Amino acid sequence: MIRAYKFLMRPTVGQHGTLTAMLRDHCTLYNAALQERRDAYQHVNKTTVRYGQQSAQLKDIRAFDSDHARWSFSSQQATLRRLDKAFTAFFRRVKAGEKPGYPRFRSHKRFDTVDFPKDGDGCRWDSTPHDPVTRVRLQGIGHVRVHQHRPVVGKVKTISVKREGQRWYVILTAEQPRLEPLPKTGSVIGIDLGIANFLADSHGEFLPNPRHGAKAAAKLEAAQQALSRCKRGSQRRRKAVEKFATLPRKVRRQRLDHAHKTALTLVREHDVIAHEDLKIRNMSKAPAPKPDPDQPGTFLPNGASAKAGLNRSIADAGWGVFLAILAAKAEGAGREVIAVDPRNTSRRCPECGHTAKENRPTQEKFHCVACGHHAHADTVGAINVLRAGLVRRQAQPA
Repeated sequence: MIRAYKFLMRPTVGQHGTLTAMLRDHCTLYNAALQERRDAYQHVNKTTVRYGQQSAQLKDIRAFDSDHARWSFSSQQATLRRLDKAFTAFFRRVKAGEKPGYPRFRSHKRFDTVDFPKDGDGCRWDSTPHDPVTRVRLQGIGHVRVHQHRPVVGKVKTISVKREGQRWYVILTAEQPRLEPLPKTGSVIGIDLGIANFLADSHGEFLPNPRHGAKAAAKLEAAQQALSRCKRGSQRRRKAVEKFATLPRKVRRQRLDHAHKTALTLVREHDVIAHEDLKIRNMSKAPAPKPDPDQPGTFLPNGASAKAGLNRSIADAGWGVFLAILAAKAEGAGREVIAVDPRNTSRRCPECGHTAKENRPTQEKFHCVACGHHAHADTVGAINVLRAGLVRRQAQPA
């Protein structure tokens, strides 16, 4: 079992500059390798350059350029491997008839990660075990302090250094033995994800939607307006850019924190968790335009403005991130997560089974036209999700 850990690094001022130089040199290597592939294909009879050929040139590059020689050989190979994966994905999309997306040159401001494929090869995690302060040793940089907020279980396999704004993080992947499952609770639950409430469960409980993005919208708008008034290339603009970029990162961290805590609570308290198999990408698509047949070149109203607001709310809720975290935590805890077909889950009466659109007169209310059963529509959906999940669980072969 592979688990990832992400810790905040606390480099000195000098180490901050050296880490930035490391990213810049790896970005230069990435762009040079991309340029070589393009030139070989365009000017040398459509020749394809492979990763093995470019990796073999690293020794000569390091001998010629002392700036590249100070960094880890394996990390540079990992950068070339990243480019090779980009081309592999490009050719796969071409063959599948999708939008190709040819690999692009990277700005040093957008090249934020350097990978070390093996602990001990150009890097060493917790290189000073007798020191109470955790440190990671990076070739060309030295020992960098790390804020280790939780213990690392298992053998560290790979190490990555990532820049997020003015912060630096070290990301570890550790191989762990399969953990002991949590003790059985005998509880099963169905959940219905929504916008008004983040989720409603089959027990009649509701979890409010924190709406982190909506709460930060005013600050984000003000920061964007302040940025637009700054002169390009000025120190004031650089500060405004950094301030503007910190807000979405904070929202992302808040959303992840909420998803982790919610998923952990569900996994600890329930043996079986059923949820709707939502197609979030399809749900957040923009509506197709409606040409006006009477006036060529014009379009009829299609509700795009209202749909855009709904799409923002769906993205702000972070359903996809939450479900991915829930599945990962449930696997490690020995719990069972079941995804069921979401169709008609909030229109089917849990008492008599009658299914009709009229059963849900409003977004919140459920009123069965056949038997008169009243309930909250999201609670009804969660109950039907749980029942469908249990049926599917029993139908699965042992």
